Amino acid sequence: MAERRRAVPLSELAHARSGDKGNRLNIGVFAHRAADYPLLAAQLTPERVAALFAHRGCGAVRRYELPRLAALNFVIDAVLEGGVNGSLNLDGHGKTLAFLLLTLTIEVGA
Repeated sequence: MAERRRAVPLSELAHARSGDKGNRLNIGVFAHRAADYPLLAAQLTPERVAALFAHRGCGAVRRYELPRLAALNFVIDAVLEGGVNGSLNLDGHGKTLAFLLLTLTIEVGA
């Protein structure tokens, strides 16, 4: 019998922090439990992250794996509308964008 799967928000499995350097956003995703890290590594791809931020005109998305910390780090170019000094955006630092990433769904066993 095939395993039943269900989708849960990433926020159930991890927390995240974000920061900025100019027009570049950095988001660290940290699994609540190290046992969930393989799920995150398999499903949080640069392509999924780029699709999530496409409405902001993001550029390249690079992912760095930190398995000993049960963490992933994403660096997203050209997503902050010019950055804190060049944008009229209320969140030029991108601090709230980690919460957007936490809305992505992850498939888990039922």
